[in-house]
Parts: sequence; structure tokens; C-alpha cells
Amino acid sequence: MRTSASRSAASPQEHTRRVAAATFVGTAIEWYDFNIYGAAAALIFAPQFFPNINPVAATLAAFGTFAVGFLARPIGGIVFGHFGDRLGRKQTLVVSLMLMGIGTFLIALLPTYAQIGIAAPILLVVLRFVQGLGVGGEWGGAVLMAMEHAPEGQRGYYSSFPQMGLPAGTLLSNLVFLGVSLSLGPEQFAAWGWRIPFVLSAVLVVVALVVRLRLAESPEFARTRQRGRVRRLPALDVLRNNPGTVILGMGITLAPSGLGYLLSVYLLSYGTGTVHVPQVTMLLTITAGSVVYLVVAYLTGRVSDRVGAVQIFTVASVLSVLVPFAVFGLMDTGAVPAVLLAMLAMGLVLGLLVAVQAIIVSRAFTTDVRYTGASMSYQFGAVLGGGLTPLLAAAILGATGSSMWVAAYIAGLALLSGIAVWFLPREAGAETDPGAALTGSAGDEPLRDSAPA
Repeated sequence: MRTSASRSAASPQEHTRRVAAATFVGTAIEWYDFNIYGAAAALIFAPQFFPNINPVAATLAAFGTFAVGFLARPIGGIVFGHFGDRLGRKQTLVVSLMLMGIGTFLIALLPTYAQIGIAAPILLVVLRFVQGLGVGGEWGGAVLMAMEHAPEGQRGYYSSFPQMGLPAGTLLSNLVFLGVSLSLGPEQFAAWGWRIPFVLSAVLVVVALVVRLRLAESPEFARTRQRGRVRRLPALDVLRNNPGTVILGMGITLAPSGLGYLLSVYLLSYGTGTVHVPQVTMLLTITAGSVVYLVVAYLTGRVSDRVGAVQIFTVASVLSVLVPFAVFGLMDTGAVPAVLLAMLAMGLVLGLLVAVQAIIVSRAFTTDVRYTGASMSYQFGAVLGGGLTPLLAAAILGATGSSMWVAAYIAGLALLSGIAVWFLPREAGAETDPGAALTGSAGDEPLRDSAPA
């Protein structure tokens, strides 16, 4: 009897760990898919898909297709948020992962401009849009699965696992690109080698799907459904009842997204094209920065429930105002040690920001609209802060000729995020059941009555 009881008592904790691992792995693969496109946009897509325009315009066009994925992300957030708040987190996460995987694999098979003409960049934009829909639905569901399964007093820690998938995906994408580029000559890599990282995505997606299909539904959502509190139109309810919360959630997302895509996409293009750092060196230094990002995110998640997510985010926002100037100052020297130091500084700040971003944004919404509300906040903020960053940074540099103006733009995003975090509601409540309320909250409010399913 004791042994059976011990197994029974350990089972929920073991399942929570599986959920954390599954959300980490799935999110890492989603962001691997999303970021290999960014690396290809920085290194390959301009000559392959936009060969008949000058190099600066071709780079802007390639980054423009990158931004298309961000325009699709809010749509994916709303659509998948709707079904995630009505049907459940688990099913929605499986579909979003499949959609992302299909879009990425088809990019690997896409003919170039030289082969099919104008249809090539058009199809590239369409597939990037499909990628954006998938990742738009991924973030909210992964964060909520981890957070809503978490034991009392550890929500910050467990919600950091899907967040760690962001640097892990960046790290994996850079390692794969690095391995392929080192294995092949420059001509082979440009001709067909760049497709290999996209093909590998199919294998990774299958692995993630197998893991996710074994998970149980979020217990908080299950209670909401049992009580008949599922919303008919969660997006409409969010916009009607919580528009200010969505705007503030968008503000919080500006700095992590802007800095994240500065690290993973723009600095790769800037380092190789403007500062003339070798491509392999840039990939290695960005990989080192991603390792620091991942480690700091894990350590920050471990202490966030004790120190306080808002306090950590505030300190990181202050650092984020200063770091971009140091990063570009170091980058502009062209010296490898300076470039490495710049990437490590980026990884440090991003790890602090991203580890606590999810818990701050998601707990501002009640369970019945949390998938939709958190996804809308994150994805609309990511469009403004991340999707436009490579494009605007390239345009700012072209117009001013100075990287310091690019740094000022990123610093402005960080300042807005630091202000927004202090106005966002700290807790919106979880359930009417007192035992299910978020821990450590002040003034939790119960779920309001909602329309029957």
C-alpha cells in the first residue's frame, strides 16, 4: 500500500515534469523552424529569390519576407487562441506544431527565382505566412500548459521552460547552419546546402508530436470546461473587457522580441555584410550568445518565484536600454573578441527578460480567455518589437549610416517595456476554486460569468 501510495503521490509531479519537457522541446523546434528562415534571409534569400535588384534592396526584400511571418503571428494567435480557450490547450498545440512543420518543410523544396521566376518569392511569402500562423498559436498554448500544470509556488519556474525553447531553437538553428556551411563549400551551400536545415525540421516535428500527444489537458482549463465557463468568442471578450491589458502586454513584449531578433537575425547580416566578420565567426559568436541566453533563462526561472518576476523584468529592462549601444560599439570594431563579448551581453539580458515574460503576461488574464489574451498580447507585440526590427534596423542604418541610431531604436523599445510592466495587472485570478488560485497574488478576482459553450 505504501509503494502504491508513493507512486500515486509522485505521479502528478512526474507528469508536470513531462509537460515542462514537452513544452520546451516543442517550442524549441517551432523556433528552430522560425529562426532558420531568419538565418537564410540574412545569408541566402536575397540572391536566390531577389536577384535582379541592388544588394541593399535585395536585403530589405529578404527581411521583408521575414517580417511577413510576424504579420501572420497575431492572426495565428487569435485563431489558435479561440480554439485553445474553447477546445483545450493540448489539441491546439498539436495542430500549431504540424502547421509550422509543413510550412518549413515546403520551403526546403521551393524552387528559386532562376527556376520559376516571380512565383518563387511569392511562394516564399506564402510559406512564411504559414510559418507565422503556426508559431502564433504555439507560444500561448505552450506557456499555459506549463504554467497551468505547475505546482503551487512554482508557476514562474515552470512557465520559463517554453521560454527556454526560444534560445534553444536559435542555438539549434545556428548549429545546424554552421555544420552545413562548414561541411560544404560556399557555392554548394548557396546552391542547395541551405535547404538541409529546413528538411531536418520534418524529423524534429515528428519527435515533438509524439511527445505532445502523450500529455494530459491543462487542469485549469478542464475545470473551466466542467463548470460551463468556456467562452463563445474569447477574442471579442478580451477586446471588450481587457483592451488595456492587451496593449500593456504588447508593450512588455517589445524589448524581448526586439533584442531577440537583433541577436538571431539582424546582427548576423550586419556582422557579415557591414563589419565584414566571417560568416562562420558570426554563427559561432551568436551560438555562444544563445548558450548564455539559455543558461540565464533557466537560472532566472529557478529564482523567479522567490525574487519576483516584475522586479527581474524591471532590472533587465534598464540593462536593455544600455546594452544595445555597447553591442554596436563592440561590433563596429570588427575584432572577434569584441564581437563575442557583444553576443554574450545580448544573451545575458535576453535570458533575464524572456524567463519571466511569460508568467507576467499570462497571469494578467483569467483562465477562460488566457490563451487568447496572452497570445494577442505577445504576438502583436512581437510584430512591433521583433518582426520589424531587422527591416527597420537595415533601413535606419541605410538612412543614417550610423549603428548608434539602430541602438537608440532598440533602447526605445526596452524603455517602453520597462514602463509597461508596472501598469500591467499582476494577477487576474485563475479559478473560482480558492485552491486553484495563483499563488502569491494580491487581490485575485474570480472568473466572471461567461456564456455557455
